Amino acid sequence: MTRVETRTVLAEHTTLRLGGPAREFVVAETTSELVSAVRAAGGEVLLLGGGSNLVVADEGFAGTVIKVATRGWRIDGSEVCVAAGQNWDEFVAGMVDAGFGGLECLSGIPGSVGATPIQNVGAYGCEVADLLTSIECFDRAAGEVRTMTADELGFAYRTSVLKGSDDRIVLNVRFALHEDGLSAPIRYAELARKLGVEPGERVPAALAREAVLELRRGKGMVLDPRDHDTWSAGSFFTNPIVTPEVVDRMPADAPRYPANGGVKLSAAWLIQHAGFPKGYSGPGGRVSLSAKHTLALTNRGSATTADLLALAREIRDGVHARFGVSLVPEPLLINCAL
Repeated sequence: MTRVETRTVLAEHTTLRLGGPAREFVVAETTSELVSAVRAAGGEVLLLGGGSNLVVADEGFAGTVIKVATRGWRIDGSEVCVAAGQNWDEFVAGMVDAGFGGLECLSGIPGSVGATPIQNVGAYGCEVADLLTSIECFDRAAGEVRTMTADELGFAYRTSVLKGSDDRIVLNVRFALHEDGLSAPIRYAELARKLGVEPGERVPAALAREAVLELRRGKGMVLDPRDHDTWSAGSFFTNPIVTPEVVDRMPADAPRYPANGGVKLSAAWLIQHAGFPKGYSGPGGRVSLSAKHTLALTNRGSATTADLLALAREIRDGVHARFGVSLVPEPLLINCAL
């Protein structure tokens, strides 16, 4: 049954543990409840999954927040259809345990399944677009449920046609997986070294999952309520994709990778070499870069969203001043901006 609450503090529902109250907070536990809640909502709507990719203003959100609490999945041969509100890492673990491969490099990523196509979530050489075949969504303009194929979603680096809009609400996501229990080809050099294999090789999916989780834990990228280095939104800035002319101005040792007709730079390298080391502190020490990873901006326990944004602006402006490269935030900024 749909639950409706008022003045719910959104800090209780985000991995940053930041954010003010919602005017109305609705919990939808079935797909039909989710569609009904969206239909009934007036004014602005914010869909909330695991809260891992959100920066919410201290003032909160003046519209309706709909908590997507649908769960579960259905396996059909090599394909699986999974509810939007299902915890992502529980789903990945379930697929590995069931003998399927393909998603293991995305282990340990916080949040819900429904958020992954919006952002085209990726890590360790794999992204959701590699395996997603379609989504079922509620089209608010048409007032109907429809299917969108992967080709229609306009996937690119950390984005899709769904990002930045609440016109289409993800209800279910369908993936095509490997039935042989082996991982996707290992493309990421750090992961290949960890596994002791050559890039391009495949390994048992369970082995790849454990290696990824170990690497993520070492970077504070697996949620742990006792560890403030994990009180974050994950990587705060995307890796910038620039023109060859910009690359020519970069130091020779700056990491670079081919990407979408341009060149991808490492945001973590840019941040560190612009003078912001791991653990760099923001206003009052209430926020800082993670002590384990320069891409994560963290709440040290008593922060405000204003504190976090002040540190983000300092880092963004410092990187631009040093390298002439503009960093773009990866999480969604709700009722606030850099």
